[in-house]
Parts: sequence; C-alpha cells; structure tokens
Amino acid sequence: MAPSSASTQSRTQSVSTGMTRHAPLLGISLKLASTIAFFVMATALKIAADEVPIGQLVFARNFFGLFPVLLMVGMRGELGLAFKTSNPRGHLNRATVGLSAMVCSFTALYLLPLPDATAIGFATPLIVVVLAFFLLGEKVRIYRWSAVAVGFLGILVVLSPHLGEGQLDNASALGALLGVMAACFAALAMITVRKLCETERTSTIVTWFAGASTVLALLTLPLGLAFPGQAWILPDASTFGLLLLIGLAGGVGQILLTQSYRFAEASTIAPFDYVNMLWAIIIGWVVFSEIPVPEVVVGAVIVIAAGVFVIYREHRLGLDRTKSRRASTPSRS
Repeated sequence: MAPSSASTQSRTQSVSTGMTRHAPLLGISLKLASTIAFFVMATALKIAADEVPIGQLVFARNFFGLFPVLLMVGMRGELGLAFKTSNPRGHLNRATVGLSAMVCSFTALYLLPLPDATAIGFATPLIVVVLAFFLLGEKVRIYRWSAVAVGFLGILVVLSPHLGEGQLDNASALGALLGVMAACFAALAMITVRKLCETERTSTIVTWFAGASTVLALLTLPLGLAFPGQAWILPDASTFGLLLLIGLAGGVGQILLTQSYRFAEASTIAPFDYVNMLWAIIIGWVVFSEIPVPEVVVGAVIVIAAGVFVIYREHRLGLDRTKSRRASTPSRS
C-alpha cells in the first residue's frame, strides 16, 4: 500500500541535512521548553535577590550554567575546538556587553514586577534593527522603520506607570530605566554575535561567553555590585540551591534554545519568544502576587505586534534574497 502524501511529507521534513533537520514542531517545542527553563531561572533569581547581591547572582548564572553548555559542546564532539579562537578580543567584547545586559536585566527583575520587566525586554529585537542599520550598514526599509517606531511607542506605554510621576530616584523608575538599558545591551550583544559568527563556531562563541562572563562576574566578589550593594554572602543550603537552580536552568534554557534552531527556521521559532509574557503573568500572579496594570498589558501587545511584524519582514526579505541568489546563479543542468 502506497504511503499517504501526508506521511510522505512528514518523513521528507524529517530528513537529516547535515547538522540540521526540518522538523518544525520539534523546533517549536524546544523553543517553548526553553522559555519555561528561563522563567524557572527568573523566578529563582527574583527570590534569591532579596539576600544575594547582583554580582553573585550573575556569577552563579554563568558558573553553574557553564556545565550544561560544556556538556552540550562535548556531546557534539567540539570540546577541543570550542576553546580555539583567532579573535579573543571579540569574545571579550561580547562577554562584556552580554554581562552588562545581564546585570541590568537581573536588577530590573528584582526591582520590577515580572510582567513589567518582561515587557520592557521585548524592545530588544526592535533595537537590533536600529543598531544593525547604524553599525552593520544593513538596509532597513520604511516598513520595518514604521514597526520599530510603533514598538517604541508601546515601550513608552509600558514605562508610563513607572516614569509618569517623574520620580527617577525611586526603585520602580530605576528598575524601568535599567530594563531599557538591559534591552539595549542585549541588542548590542546580538550585533557582536553576528560579527563573531563570520569567523567563529557557535560552540566557540557560547563557551567563551560563559567562561569569560564567569571570570568577569567573579571580579565583583570583594565589592558586591549595584543593588543591593553589599559584598557577596556565604549562602545557606536553601540559598545555594537557588543559585544552583539559576545557573542550571539558564544553561539548560540556552541549550534548548540553541537546539530549537536546528529543527526550524528562525522566522518560525522567533514569534514564540512572546509566550514569555504569558509565563510572566502566570508566575508573577501565582508566586509573587503581581498583577500587571492595564498600561503594561496594552504596551506589551503593541510591542509584540511590532516585533512579530519585524520578524515577518525579515522572513520575507530572506526569501527575496534567496530568490535573487538563485536567479543570479548559472544553471548547472
């Protein structure tokens, strides 16, 4: 009996092509699993931040997160190659920018309700478009500029409950400003990764970032960092468990996210990043008794809509570029 067209298509989509395999449902599932892992990390971090300084939290995230990353690299047979690089300065720059994003993000998570901090973070892909235009010389047309403008308007709506009274010295306003800074640093980190990808392996980029960030975060040991401002503490058993969970959940989330791109295109997976807002509302309500105000919900919807449009345009432009390359390539038939 001949196989049905559906089953034939399914097997065709699962055919291995090098290091990747076209299995969109698996890719989406891994992406959703990564969002859960990252929110386990965020929840543990928000709880631990009552006692542990930000510098120590950042160290725990990178140090304990290094073990799952090394395990992934080892399973791919690239452990030896992961440490070889011809561009150590580029990796150090990427680690510095990424660590700055992490410090600002972790502090914003501590100071703000979870949904608010999450919504502000959605500005990152919009800022990437702007930085790619100015730093990489990428062509950005009116459609994406319009989406970016609308998205920034949504961010202003999200920020309005925190900055509306003009009191920039309170915890809420500080958290909002740090959240915006975190989005900017995260976008800049993505730009540095794009540049590194021109010459470096993915395993090298991931391993160097985790290792360099661990060393840089360790420099805060004598001082503490930013908020709460005290020196590192000697954690008790429960606090150590939270620090371990922060690192392992972050590392596992990074692995799941990386693997998701092996089974589906970026344009297919990227929109599912916005499910983070759902987790933020649920966890914020259940664990921290946080209910988002209407401005945050409305602003988040605007930013998400703008972000999805940017992703759609990137996908369409990718298809157009592929068609152009095919049209300009001589036939070998």
